[in-house]
Amino acid sequence: MPIPKNTICLWYDKDAEAAARFYAETFPDSAVSAVHRAPSDFPSGKKGDVLTVEFTVAGVPCLGLNGGPAFKQSEAFSFQIATDDQQETDRYWNAIVGNGGQESACGWCKDKWGLSWQITPRTLTEAMAAGGDEAKRAFDAMMDMKKIDVAAIDAARRG
Repeated sequence: MPIPKNTICLWYDKDAEAAARFYAETFPDSAVSAVHRAPSDFPSGKKGDVLTVEFTVAGVPCLGLNGGPAFKQSEAFSFQIATDDQQETDRYWNAIVGNGGQESACGWCKDKWGLSWQITPRTLTEAMAAGGDEAKRAFDAMMDMKKIDVAAIDAARRG
C-alpha cells in the first residue's frame, strides 16, 4: 500500500495502538494497517515498544505516535463525524463517552486519550448551510445540547 501524501499525525503518551484499535472497531472505513516498534531506546520508551501505528479513521489516513507525556491533545484538533440519524449519533457518542471519554457541548466529546470528536448529524450541517432563520433556530437549539438531539434540531429547522 503506498504511503499517503498527507497523513494526520496524532501524538499519544503511550497508547496509540489501543486508540487506533478502538477507532477501527467504532467507525466504518477504519482500520489499523501497521504497528511499528522502536528499533532502539528513545526518550519515552525502550527498544521494541510500539513507536507508531498507521491507521485510518472513517477513510482518513492517520499515524499515531507514542511520543510520551510532553504534549497533550487539545480542542484545536478534532475529528468531525457526520451522522445520518439519532441512532448513528448515539452509537458513536456512546462509544466514545462510554469508553472513558467525556461529554462536552454542542456535539463535542473527548475520548479517553484526550482526542476531541464532533459527532454532527447531517441535519444540523444542512440547517447551517440553509442560513437565515432556519440556521438561527437550529443553532440556538444546539447551543443547549451536549449530544445533538436530531428530533429537536429538525423541529427547530421547521420553526
